[in-house]
Amino acid sequence: MFDFGIALPVLGLLVVVVFLGLHIAVALAACSLIGLYIILGSFDITMMTFASTAFQGLRGYTFAALPLFMIMGEFISRSGAAQDLYVGINRALKGVVGRLALATVLGNAVFAFLTGVSIAAAAAFTRIAYPQMRAMGYDRGTALGVIAGSSCLGMLIPPSNLMILWAILVEESIGRLFLAGIIPGLMLATLFVIYVMSNAYFRPHLYGEGISVTPPPEPEAQSLGAAAIPSVADLDSITSKDILISTVCMGGLIASVLGGIWFGAFTATEAAGVGSLLALAFAIVVKGLRLPDVAAGILQVAKTAAPLLIMILMALLYSRTLALTGIGNSIEDFFSSGSIPPWAVLVFMVCIWFLLGMLIDSKSIMLLTVPIFAPLGELIGYNPIAFAIIGILAIEAGILTPPFGLIVYTVKAAAADDEVSTLRIFAAATPYWICLLIVLTAVAIWPGLATYIGDITFNKG
Repeated sequence: MFDFGIALPVLGLLVVVVFLGLHIAVALAACSLIGLYIILGSFDITMMTFASTAFQGLRGYTFAALPLFMIMGEFISRSGAAQDLYVGINRALKGVVGRLALATVLGNAVFAFLTGVSIAAAAAFTRIAYPQMRAMGYDRGTALGVIAGSSCLGMLIPPSNLMILWAILVEESIGRLFLAGIIPGLMLATLFVIYVMSNAYFRPHLYGEGISVTPPPEPEAQSLGAAAIPSVADLDSITSKDILISTVCMGGLIASVLGGIWFGAFTATEAAGVGSLLALAFAIVVKGLRLPDVAAGILQVAKTAAPLLIMILMALLYSRTLALTGIGNSIEDFFSSGSIPPWAVLVFMVCIWFLLGMLIDSKSIMLLTVPIFAPLGELIGYNPIAFAIIGILAIEAGILTPPFGLIVYTVKAAAADDEVSTLRIFAAATPYWICLLIVLTAVAIWPGLATYIGDITFNKG
């Protein structure tokens, strides 16, 4: 039975302490322990529950997928492959209006297959693409807008860290979620390309191809996430041989990881291990990455992954606390009455994700909401896989939403250009936000867009 006297204070306290600035992991742990103590009435039993939840979570096989995919992305990033791919796409589009913007979108789509981290992609492509676009006379806001918008592909196209996190929280197949993101991800990339080409055709002054201007000073190399890329002095020095080698190797890596999952050769966690080894071999043997850089990459992933795994454990504990309050059964009884149409419930959840996206990061949003929203989505009739894609799209749209969209602030910081305001970047990124909503709506209306590939893959036997 639902206990308002416990559940509501636990939920309310969590919201308050998070918005007061307490770290999300600490907030989840504190609220969970308080709730468990109130429910169980024993400090010893509370600590035993805490310990058993942590043990069960840490021994979970799927937990290894997250740091392994992050290591794969880190090695690829440090190898310089993203620079090679960007330059290759840019040269292939020679003569096309807005080609640098198109290269950024397509480069982000390929880069998403290798990293799955939107913030890291935003930082990397700001340092790679923005100086080039400014040198060609691009409008500052337009240039940073396309970088911020297309970076969202990193959380939809597999291997996405948000997909892994969602799968862990709801005990769903990581492989199914990866495959579910392929069609929506390609749809989103296509919409981005259509918008860029249309905008460049009708407003060519924003895409000043051929206008020679002095580029802004290149920002210093910095680490902004698991897939940060060192600063690039001159992309023109990249040869056709470099591009060909990187393209072939990266194509092979993507085919090995996703193909292995698709054809059932290995699980998503095993695919992460295979991808990490292949990425390490490519970075060292082909690109000449030095061992100190390898060690630095592993350390960077450890610094990023360790706090994230702790947050996941605390979220699992919080989910158990909510379950003991009976809130899940209460929500099921309320929405089973049919008094509220399913579409209204979905709109409500999407609005909550938008609002949270203005204030906190994607992973924190997921940790706070998925334990409650995922069962609710299934209750109103959505396939769990399709609902996960809807949720990820909504969360990604949230971090593009003013006034505190984190991707926009990331590109603003990485660009180090005082002549472009944050508001101007938000305005330029709005069309990409609309594209996210279009794909979200399409998946909500036709869930098969997310489930088709997974169904034919896992049911073919």
